[in-house]
Amino acid sequence: MSPGDEQGYTDYPETGHTRTRLPDPDPYGGAPRRPHRTSSRSLVTVVGVVVLLIAAIAFANRGDDAAGGTTTTKGSQPRAAATAASGAKPVDTKTGTIPSGFPHTEQGAQSAAANYAVALGSAEMFTKAGRDSILQAIITPSGVASSEAAFDRAYTSAFSKSLGLNDDGTAPKGYTFVSRTSPIGTKVTESTGDTATVEVWCSGLLGLAGENSTNPVTNTWFTITMKLEWAAGDWKIVTHSQKEGPAPVPGDDRASSADEMSKAVDEYGGFTYAR
Repeated sequence: MSPGDEQGYTDYPETGHTRTRLPDPDPYGGAPRRPHRTSSRSLVTVVGVVVLLIAAIAFANRGDDAAGGTTTTKGSQPRAAATAASGAKPVDTKTGTIPSGFPHTEQGAQSAAANYAVALGSAEMFTKAGRDSILQAIITPSGVASSEAAFDRAYTSAFSKSLGLNDDGTAPKGYTFVSRTSPIGTKVTESTGDTATVEVWCSGLLGLAGENSTNPVTNTWFTITMKLEWAAGDWKIVTHSQKEGPAPVPGDDRASSADEMSKAVDEYGGFTYAR
């Protein structure tokens, strides 16, 4: 969360934190074969988009962090815990298209953070209506208005054009816009009864699939940190930020064609994530 998954998947422009999932021209997907990554021109474009995303995340989070930062002492370091299935039943309710009704537990906070990472890194974040719907579902009630305003200032028509999109954030005719975030694992770094700070390690796809696309779908790895609080009977985001990695060594997979990528996005649905 985007602008990304990715867009920067992090809290945005006023956050002052790392890069994001939402807006990176080359950030998530299947670009040319790794050994021949991209031309210097493509690299400049990618770097420019990344910078915009980082700015967006910092922008959206600004003000929330000013209220007071948290220092992590040695005693509050996260306990090592394998990211394995817990056996707990995933939530079966939704707010719009986003899972909701998470348990008031650390595990529930991790499940909420994983699902919220997916929402923030989605293509819907790039349109005004989709973005507002997502923010209203995952941000604390008291922070929705300021978050919407901050994201609106970050997701401008110029930003959309830099990704090859129309002014309103939609894909041009004949193209498929891809922005997806897949959580790999989660961990709680701090928690009290009604608050929790959760890190979500993710892989993301971002780009425009189409024959003449200058922003092919590429893949990135990043970690989103969310500060959550229990509000309105569910876990909600207070602030969030993003940083790069950890990233594995790139493989030598053959890059898929634009048609293959478009079909995959249309045919494969997402998941509801539970710890």
